[in-house]
Amino acid sequence: MAEKITRFQQLVAWQEAHKLVLEVYRVTEKYPDGEKFGLVSQMRRAAVSTPANIAEGFKRRGQRDKVHFYNIAQASLEELKYYFILSTDLNYLENHQALMAQAESVSRLMYRLMISIEQKQQGR
Repeated sequence: MAEKITRFQQLVAWQEAHKLVLEVYRVTEKYPDGEKFGLVSQMRRAAVSTPANIAEGFKRRGQRDKVHFYNIAQASLEELKYYFILSTDLNYLENHQALMAQAESVSRLMYRLMISIEQKQQGR
């Protein structure tokens, strides 16, 4: 039997989202100074929003509430994917494939998390 998850830090989706945040901070350090309050700020905000909303959703009692916050996390993740594309087109990132792959991984984990909540809701 699987260990009961009692803290958001135990969620693999949160762990992978947190890794993505750290990577976004690392790569955006190299962006032009003129982007510090523009694209860098937006990217970091979207990146941080993903694990933050996973954490908030985890603590919510109602299943609908949980899914609401997980959906917000998914939306922030999609926003971040766009910023990877934009950053590549602006020549700030050489190759966004690794970042995009990590984002896709988090997205799949989030999807499975939401499916498990919906199954619990339906009594499965």
